[in-house]
Amino acid sequence: MSTASMAADSKAAPVFVRETREGPVYRITLANAAARNALSRAAMDEISAALTRAAEDADARVVVIGHEGPAFSAGHDLKEMQAARRSADGGRAFYDALFAQCSDMMMQVVRCPKPVIAEVDGVASAAGCQLVASCDLAYASETSRFATPGVNIGLFCSTPMVALTRNVARKHAMEMLLTGEMIGADEAQAIGLLNRAVPQADLSATVRRLAETIASKSPLTLKTGKEAFYVQAEMGLADAYAYTARVMAENMMARDANEGIGAFVEKRPPTWTGS
Repeated sequence: MSTASMAADSKAAPVFVRETREGPVYRITLANAAARNALSRAAMDEISAALTRAAEDADARVVVIGHEGPAFSAGHDLKEMQAARRSADGGRAFYDALFAQCSDMMMQVVRCPKPVIAEVDGVASAAGCQLVASCDLAYASETSRFATPGVNIGLFCSTPMVALTRNVARKHAMEMLLTGEMIGADEAQAIGLLNRAVPQADLSATVRRLAETIASKSPLTLKTGKEAFYVQAEMGLADAYAYTARVMAENMMARDANEGIGAFVEKRPPTWTGS
């Protein structure tokens, strides 16, 4: 293949994700800005692979999902979805696979043994908003905007609704879902979709400080706590207390719990082993 052909192929192939790690912070950057970081099947493949690598990186303690360009993610690739209609079944098999894949990717965020933080400086809509809601924590610039606008194009945001209704009150969620209107970062913070909206110039530093603070904790404790948080949230009150009591008792048997309590009593910094 000629150099010119190789260059042309390189230009034709979009880069969906970039990955870096700075100390204990693993950063996944959605990098297909030209397509507003649409969640095509290929893009979700790359995001899932990046999440797997982040989960398996022994030196990573926290995962940050950020983005290039003016959109965190505009949601699914509508052109890809429309093209699937040309298949013999009208696209049904493709749509089943697409939404199952998206749901699996969102569950992968939830099940990642490390805290996952969304860093948003732009628009997050539809499945892009779903990804923000699926992250454990979310921070955004004050100029960012959020929406679940599927209702505007005849496709209700049913899967984004799952993450949305687990973050914000039902009436706020229904308003977003039924109107499809954009909300600003301040409102997103007020209803619980965001932890905090900050000035654009402060966003990266805010997320970095938070990530480093979390990364300073015992990795075993973070894994234990994140898993228990989501499990107990789906339980009734009595079952949740019974489950978390068992989790705490098991946690107490860990070396890091012994080390952390001992360090506190002895007024010294703890040394975590992750066990």
